Amino acid sequence: MEGLGTDEQPMIDILAHRTGSQRQEIALSYKTQFGQDLIEDLKSELSGNFEDALVALLTPLTEYLASELNKALSGLGTKEDTLIEILCTRRNDEIKAITETYERLFERSLEDDIKSDTSGDFERLMVSMTTAGREEGPADPDQARTDAEALHEAGVEKWGTDESTFNSVMCSRSYPHLRRVFWEYEQIAGQSILDAIDSEMSGDLKTGMLTLAKCVDNIPLYFAEKLHKAIEGAGTEDQVLVRIITTRCEIDMIQIKHEYKKLYDKSLEEAVSDDTSGDYRKLLVTLVEDI
Repeated sequence: MEGLGTDEQPMIDILAHRTGSQRQEIALSYKTQFGQDLIEDLKSELSGNFEDALVALLTPLTEYLASELNKALSGLGTKEDTLIEILCTRRNDEIKAITETYERLFERSLEDDIKSDTSGDFERLMVSMTTAGREEGPADPDQARTDAEALHEAGVEKWGTDESTFNSVMCSRSYPHLRRVFWEYEQIAGQSILDAIDSEMSGDLKTGMLTLAKCVDNIPLYFAEKLHKAIEGAGTEDQVLVRIITTRCEIDMIQIKHEYKKLYDKSLEEAVSDDTSGDYRKLLVTLVEDI
């Protein structure tokens, strides 16, 4: 970063080949040696998607996700897709850390901001997710049958849908228990819970419930589909691309790549490479490959 111009390749070589904790150590050592903030220096030297991706890599994960939620809730309109992607795919401990970080960074609660920016059943779903109150035990077969019957009565068997029942079961039961609930539901209803949600609900609530149901079964599959949508649609949803690749590269990128290839008969590396360019492309492809 010294002198005229910027040499981007060492940034990629160093930051894309390190773990999140190693990057935090590099940022601390940088400030110790040079008395300057690495993220601020990068921002002054770079721009666009490449800058966004490097800043995402250097920002502690909970701070980055809290900031993404704040962006989604700030300004004109609400980016409901971002709320769903972050809150409906994280474990209890992750959500607790994000909500605590949100309050520390923005001096207000995430729940209050969600309530002021959303409404109705979707608001209730998002608020439920911020509580991080999901059970974490094994499946209870008897309770699973009861839950499946309740979901069936609240949806297919009802004129209109009782969204509160879906909210209660989907947001509070453990993943192993919900897998058993979904199996029981299919025995009762003759259709999958995904098909039931798809036919019974609409809008952001439907997207949120489908996301929860998909993540019970296969979180990497959900992210593979989300990446495909970001890449293959009209234009590239770069914020989504950056957020998923930088936050999942150390968690389940191997599985995401496997699901992507299985679904679309094309490697994720190829898809990202075909839809991006320059140093931004090099960085993202390196993050996808280097696992």
